[in-house]
Amino acid sequence: MSSLNPATVGSRTVVAKVEDFPPGSMVVVPVGKFGVGVYNIDGKLSAIANYCPHRGGPMCVGQLTGETTAGEEPYSSNFSRENEFIKCPWHGWEFELESGQAAAANVKVRSYEVVVEDDYVILLGVA
Repeated sequence: MSSLNPATVGSRTVVAKVEDFPPGSMVVVPVGKFGVGVYNIDGKLSAIANYCPHRGGPMCVGQLTGETTAGEEPYSSNFSRENEFIKCPWHGWEFELESGQAAAANVKVRSYEVVVEDDYVILLGVA
């Protein structure tokens, strides 16, 4: 991946060429107060602040995970939506990448809209 040199104009930050974000990649873009992690999960781009609202942990260092729900049988569980959640490395809180919503609490990590224009990845709403 080429080194990132984001350019911000207003609330739009041009991050890099879309080819710099192959599926399965993540990069922390040095914008905003803590940086923003941009993820390509199976071709879908998502972006969240690199700051856990629980205790301020570096969210984007965390492990990608999925959603675990109760199974049909007693004491069983189902795992789905692989790599659509991130687990904070400090205390294990899990957040959905797309919305920033915590899996087990009524709290969110800030998420950002990501668009692709003229083969460039652009973050919207980063100040």
